[in-house]
Amino acid sequence: MTTDPAQRSQFLTFKLGEEIFALDVVQVREILDVAPITKVPRSPEFMRGVINVRGSVVPVVDLRLKFGLPATQRTVDTRIVVMEIALDGEMSIIGSMADAVHDVMELDPSAIEEAPKIGAKWNTEFIKGIGKLGDRFIIILDVNKVFSADELAVVRKSEPETIEAS
Repeated sequence: MTTDPAQRSQFLTFKLGEEIFALDVVQVREILDVAPITKVPRSPEFMRGVINVRGSVVPVVDLRLKFGLPATQRTVDTRIVVMEIALDGEMSIIGSMADAVHDVMELDPSAIEEAPKIGAKWNTEFIKGIGKLGDRFIIILDVNKVFSADELAVVRKSEPETIEAS
C-alpha cells in the first residue's frame, strides 16, 4: 500500500559528528557556506557568534556543543543552515553549523518512529522522531524545542534586525 504523497514530509538531512540529523524543510530558509563569524561577548558556549546575511545579523549556534559533542571544525563541507525558530509566538532566524549538509528526503509517516525514552544518548525532548532510511537511522529534530526560552532570549539579544550602511 502506498502512502498519499500529500502525507509525506520532506526533511533536510545534515551531519553532526557521525550522526545524521534532519529538519523539516518548512523551517529551513537557506544553506550557506561558512562565512566569517563575529563572536558575541558573554554569550553561551554553543553560540558561536553572528554573521551578516544580506544586511541582516543572524546568530549562529553550534548544535554539536549544545548536544555535548566537540565543537564543529570548519572544513570544506561545513555549512550554516539558516532556519526559523518559534519563540514566544514570534519567529526568530538562527543559523546552525553543520559538519555537512546531505540532501532533502521524503519520509512516509510510517517510516518515522517515536524516539526511545530511555537509553538514548540525546535528549528526546527535542527529537520529533527517528526516521529509517535503508539501514541508517536519522534523528529528526524539533528545532523549536532544542533551546530553552532563556537560551533563545540570549540569542535574540544578539539579533538586531539589519546592519546599518555606513
